[in-house]
Amino acid sequence: MIETIAGVRIPDSTLAREATELVREVASPLLFDHSRRVFLFGALRGKDLEYDAELLYVGAMFHDLGLTERYRRTDQRFEIDGADEARRFLHQHGITGESADRVWTAIALHTTPEIPLHLPAEIALVTRGVELDVLGLGYDAITDAQRDAVTAAHPRPDFKNRILEAFTEGIQDRPATTFGNVKSDVLEHFVPGYHHTDFVDVIKNSPWPE
Repeated sequence: MIETIAGVRIPDSTLAREATELVREVASPLLFDHSRRVFLFGALRGKDLEYDAELLYVGAMFHDLGLTERYRRTDQRFEIDGADEARRFLHQHGITGESADRVWTAIALHTTPEIPLHLPAEIALVTRGVELDVLGLGYDAITDAQRDAVTAAHPRPDFKNRILEAFTEGIQDRPATTFGNVKSDVLEHFVPGYHHTDFVDVIKNSPWPE
């Protein structure tokens, strides 16, 4: 069944359906709806660009898998957890090489400001979707009617507070992985006693004599 939201067609291939089922199974409704909005907002921001809708969909749907209980690890950034699983998933469906690497990069860099916007469209649009839904960047780049249609299909009740809770839960057991990462701000706010690794201190305390 073809589903269209705010004029954006949701991919309906076997790959896309299985991606949807996987995320619906392992993620909370909060993260599922957020991931779908990331795809929709990314697609709306990319209306004048050429991109592979399936790759964008997998990148958007898998971008927060590293926050879920099943896929989160403690030895690397949560973004890499999701990126690794997306690449495995694509390989299982016969998508390898540069296409799979593009999705990996889209997820791995989605919390890194600016750089993704200079890379291929699928990478840039995952970041555009995340930035719009989480930070409100590009809020006025789409219409009120488009935003209303997306949030009617995938509501965001108390989203600001709930997504911060999800971030905290997903990364609090691996604080060292937030070095140089915007997620260190989350831990500063919500984990008592946490202090971020200071880049200047790392330089000054390195083994180099001077």
